Amino acid sequence: MKAIIQTAYGEPSEVLELREIEKPAPKADEVLIKIQAASITFGDLAAVKGEPAIARLSLGLKEPKLKTPGKDVAGIVEAVGPNVKGFKPGDEVFGDLSESGWGAYAEYVSVTENALVQKPANITFEAAGAVPESAVVALQGLQDKGQIKSGDKVLVYGASGGIGTFAVQIAKSFNAEVTGVCSTRNLEMVRSLGADHVIDYTKEDFTQNGEQYDLIVATAGYRSIFDYKRALAPGGHYVATGGEMAQIFQPMLLGPLVSSGGRKMTNLAMKPDKEDLTYVKELIEAGKVTPVIDKSYPLNELSEAFHYYAEGRSRGKVVVTVAY
Repeated sequence: MKAIIQTAYGEPSEVLELREIEKPAPKADEVLIKIQAASITFGDLAAVKGEPAIARLSLGLKEPKLKTPGKDVAGIVEAVGPNVKGFKPGDEVFGDLSESGWGAYAEYVSVTENALVQKPANITFEAAGAVPESAVVALQGLQDKGQIKSGDKVLVYGASGGIGTFAVQIAKSFNAEVTGVCSTRNLEMVRSLGADHVIDYTKEDFTQNGEQYDLIVATAGYRSIFDYKRALAPGGHYVATGGEMAQIFQPMLLGPLVSSGGRKMTNLAMKPDKEDLTYVKELIEAGKVTPVIDKSYPLNELSEAFHYYAEGRSRGKVVVTVAY
């Protein structure tokens, strides 16, 4: 089979190679997937580049432990091990492989069944490949950390990105009043996802307009934790799910000190969760969430896909497709 092999840490064009390797066989508790699509996440880029350096504590200090990167996957079950109960050949599945050895940038991967969920019936494999990590991050940020309730005023910073497009739609599914913050060119797209209000961050500073929100989810870019606190209502929650390293780490270091007036300033350490992904699947099948795809690249153009993703301007997700 064809698979992307990572030889070292560095620029994707220098360390990723498309090679022919042996097709895996499923172990007793594994499912062999014929991959149709994958996507690119911040974690994938970090795994390839070895940056930030702290990522190497789990990925390998001097060289990557992963032979084939890629976490989000959508495909067709080709074979199952004798202990697998939940899937059979021909099933259409998707999932997050970050706790199952990764390997989504290939024609086949064999993983434990706990990493997988039946694919939503009403979307393509390409769309399904865009979902697992980003949608679950959005859900966990809103529900687990943010404790979202019906009627809450919710602001999503970075509303046009991979996590942000899911966060806007999932927040609306909770009957929240949603404000999306994005650039000028993305205002109409974010509004089309259901946002009640949109703010162009190039023209308006949401932390200075006097509005306060019950929940703020920061998915991209950087604003100081003190700026976010200014826009947070008493008793509200701020959750950093992505963005620049300073935005991610400030709540870890300063959150307990800055939290006051019932406000909670936190970040999210997302963990793959089959129940959460199943919940997202049901939202998609109910028509409440639709994956947003900016660009799709074939597997042999993965380096170009990473380059585009790293520019930080994608609307929704960057997807990688596998052709046979």
